[in-house]
Amino acid sequence: MTSWENEKNSDSDKPYLIAEMPADERPRERLSRCGAESLSDSELLAILLRTGKTGRSVVDVARDVIGKFESNLSRLAEASITEIQQVPGIGKAKAIEIKSAFTLAKRLSNEEKTDVPRLESPHQVASLMREKFRGKQQEEFHVLLLDTKHGLLRDEVVTVGLVDRSQVHAREVFRNAIKESCSRIILCHNHPSGDPTPSEQDIQCTKNLTAAGEIIGIQVLDHVVIGQRTNQRPRDYLSLREENMMSS
Repeated sequence: MTSWENEKNSDSDKPYLIAEMPADERPRERLSRCGAESLSDSELLAILLRTGKTGRSVVDVARDVIGKFESNLSRLAEASITEIQQVPGIGKAKAIEIKSAFTLAKRLSNEEKTDVPRLESPHQVASLMREKFRGKQQEEFHVLLLDTKHGLLRDEVVTVGLVDRSQVHAREVFRNAIKESCSRIILCHNHPSGDPTPSEQDIQCTKNLTAAGEIIGIQVLDHVVIGQRTNQRPRDYLSLREENMMSS
């Protein structure tokens, strides 16, 4: 092999480092100078990846990763290591680093607080449950068990992936509330579509459970449906109590 071929092969195999980018474009320097909030999602991910692939900057590779999941960080956070590796330039080690970073972020958001959360409004319910539902591709129906001061005792998952609300049985909803001697509960589920508008089945289910609760002495305070914010829909949740959909 000639010396020219050696030189060519060496250059083509060399990864594109952040340090090789123009100084004013380097994500690390921009973060240090302007703060993390000034960086785009792809630039923050580029700092984590450190190196790109042949002929492409690490920021370009980071854009590819985010684009693979339709620029939806929730989908990237829920993706498997194998799925992340499908992006050209992302090997197993980088995929593991990405997965680790998002897992740490999720644990931070779910970290238990020292004080018992008080749920006295639909807004507080949405704030508590939003991160639990983020990235979920199936509906989950939860029952929040409350003490007499509206403090959260426990979050119970009743069903997963069940769209037909007629199959949500009162015995499953109230079983643990009876064991805990709760006098009040809040129902909550997500709409993976993003639209929190309740279906007719959601409304009828709520009315049935509210009536059942009155019989056994456990008040259903509300049923909160969690969706996703958009430019046209700034509020990502809907309270059936606020919409007067709790009883006939």
